[in-house]
Amino acid sequence: MKRLLLSVFVLSFVLMSCDITDMNEDTKGATNVAADPLFTSGQFNLGDYLHNTSVNLNNFKFMAQYFSATDYPAESRYAFADRGVSSNIWSTLYRGILANLQESKEKIKANDLIGEGEKANKIASIEVLNVMTYHYMVTLWGDIPYLNAEGEGEALDPDDNSQPTYKDAEEIYMDLMERLDNAIAMFDPSADSFGEADNFYQGDVGKWIKFANSLKLRMGIMLADSNPDIAQTAVEEAAPNAFKSNGDNAIIPFDSNPPNTNPLWEAIVQSGRDDYIPSDVLVDKMNELNDPRRPVFYDKKDGEYIGGPYGEQNAYADFSHLSSLMEESGRPGVIMGYDEVELILAEAVERGYAVTGSAADHYEKAIRADMEYWKNLVGDPEIINEDDIDAYLAQDEVAYATAPGNWKQKIGNQMWLALFLQGTQGWNVFRRLGYPDLQAPTDAVSAAKGEVPVRFRYPIDEQNYNEQNYNNASEAIGGDEFTNNLFWDVD
Repeated sequence: MKRLLLSVFVLSFVLMSCDITDMNEDTKGATNVAADPLFTSGQFNLGDYLHNTSVNLNNFKFMAQYFSATDYPAESRYAFADRGVSSNIWSTLYRGILANLQESKEKIKANDLIGEGEKANKIASIEVLNVMTYHYMVTLWGDIPYLNAEGEGEALDPDDNSQPTYKDAEEIYMDLMERLDNAIAMFDPSADSFGEADNFYQGDVGKWIKFANSLKLRMGIMLADSNPDIAQTAVEEAAPNAFKSNGDNAIIPFDSNPPNTNPLWEAIVQSGRDDYIPSDVLVDKMNELNDPRRPVFYDKKDGEYIGGPYGEQNAYADFSHLSSLMEESGRPGVIMGYDEVELILAEAVERGYAVTGSAADHYEKAIRADMEYWKNLVGDPEIINEDDIDAYLAQDEVAYATAPGNWKQKIGNQMWLALFLQGTQGWNVFRRLGYPDLQAPTDAVSAAKGEVPVRFRYPIDEQNYNEQNYNNASEAIGGDEFTNNLFWDVD
């Protein structure tokens, strides 16, 4: 695996060094790379991005208020423009992920030496990752460039489309859901797939089907307020075929040694920097609930768990720090987990969808699944064990029947806790359900208008080099602002 990931890293570096307008025109000698390594590269780049903590690339652990800053609080105050964060995300997703997946798909389609079943499975797996990547983008920005003029090539025309037009976000979303359905229908469990080139499931088609349906659940529930009929249909169709245990989780492995190590280790240990500490928002909530995951996530300061005030400049030595497990170079990362699926199902029951089980049952299964995931990863019964989990679930503040608030508050708070380290999804929970009740820091940039942002602003490069299309897209969504709700965010 190490040699495979190393080759992926080199390949990814080569591909990402190309200009975005030439993302499929290889100038570094990579045109003969086979389809499987290209798929692995796109897959690894997606996992690396989602778990990255660089202030220049992925600030969503700040947006979800999981982390507070020490010397540089700009990111927790939403001052992203000076670092070009949005431009870096844009480039990574279009070039480092979609471009590799597109080239892999083209090579698979042209390969007459593999069977139709294997070809279908490989293309379907690529499509699932395409859909997931676009889903992050369209729920981040709203309207974005999507497909080329012929409606086939992903993202940008590599030949002459350096100034792409943008497509309506809701139209993209509906097309993505159709593409996901088509991918699910393509899978053939009796045929081969990517095998060891598949970092998530080693070519297990049955698990890819569960992953695709779990993604369909996530995408469907996001439409619950804006398009309830489509949301309900998607969730009801996907629920029976989604994840059934932690053994189904989509996991990205990281290597214990560079260059393919966990990005959090790179940001904290390898860099030798002390830029990140757990936020008081997170720690205070977990203290309130006597959460047994605390020693898994961070350590104590003077015998207590103490989070750094969110949005402020904090002295690293004065607060709790991330635990040794969080800082392990080879700790795997979750792309999507069973806990999220169960919490979506709890919400589906509350919304009156035809899914089996009670909201309380799904809620408890989700919490137990997340804690058991960390328990198994830690492997130390002195840190977290089954008695700890039972005691947590028995508390009045946690038990579904007695936890404070309505179902949105109960589910939203627990989903936010379960998605720790998955910053984008943690932020999505707040944007979609309104819980936890996150507040903007008093020193937030004026563009936030005193609120936690509900979308990301477009890259400055688009304003400078694609001005007319940028202006059209901005006007269509009511302005390129942090505070403009996207189409699905209507409640």
